[in-house]
Amino acid sequence: MRRAARLVGAFLALAVLTAALGFGARALLGTADEPTPPAGIDAYRGYGTWVDVYDFAPAYLNPGQTPAVTLGEIDEMARLGVRTIYLQAARNDSRTPGGLLPADVLGPILERAHRHGIAVVGWSLPWFEDLAFDLDRLLKIHRFEWNGHRFDGLAVDIEDVEEVRDPVLRNERLIELSRQLRSAVGPDVALGAIVLTTVHIEVVNPSFWPAFPWKELRPFYDVWLPMAYWTDRTQASGYADGYRYGAESVARMRERLGDPSARVHLIGGIGDKLTVTQLAEYRRAVAETASLGWSIYDWATLSTIGREEAARPPSSPAVTTK
Repeated sequence: MRRAARLVGAFLALAVLTAALGFGARALLGTADEPTPPAGIDAYRGYGTWVDVYDFAPAYLNPGQTPAVTLGEIDEMARLGVRTIYLQAARNDSRTPGGLLPADVLGPILERAHRHGIAVVGWSLPWFEDLAFDLDRLLKIHRFEWNGHRFDGLAVDIEDVEEVRDPVLRNERLIELSRQLRSAVGPDVALGAIVLTTVHIEVVNPSFWPAFPWKELRPFYDVWLPMAYWTDRTQASGYADGYRYGAESVARMRERLGDPSARVHLIGGIGDKLTVTQLAEYRRAVAETASLGWSIYDWATLSTIGREEAARPPSSPAVTTK
């Protein structure tokens, strides 16, 4: 364990130092290889929350079930300081035959969120079986409009390994989908990559997604959103810790990307499995990695106390509870 702790420290020290040097060099020299970030990058800053189809879309609810996320819940998000809703807007199954959820379901959410000054980033999970199919869903999110309201960002949930089992083929299709998506939306759209953590696929379970193509994907995405779900890790692994899992995951990811200043929005979770103390440790990881923003998966599973704690600024200590 001591050796593991030293390794974590080394990763973090290297990340912080190289990030500082990288930012400083660009500021002084004005290097041309770091373009001005898209305006939509602000959608990934600050406190965010996640909403998937099972929380709000009628087609995914059981008969008589009340949705966990209603328009009234968006008012509560605003009260607690949520800056961005990460909304699953498309899905690949028979309950969403057109790919995109119905306009009269998505539109009012955008409208209510924007009324409060909350950004909405739409996301979808590609399967990599049919790239045209996956791309169509993502572009429908990008092009969606309701009473003048559009999504403020677009993110790709990169985690499915069931449909394309061959990791080499899956990597090829992931890279090609990312290339086509970037080409279709242009350079001014802030694309987010929702990714498995490096700790997950390199340490915890290296066979899950071998040789993930970090550097090949780097040109296509503006923000990286690692799913640092320490609540899914065992105590024996040493990673059931909001700080260690989050901080080491970001440091490793930036190293794999070859970009010590890669923009990160660190996702923690799962909401109903975490404690106030773990949230405080997670906030410390957000602060020390200089992440753009932070969020817990997801709004529906967080308790009222959890939502308030998750909203606290990075690095703030845990509250004293009796």
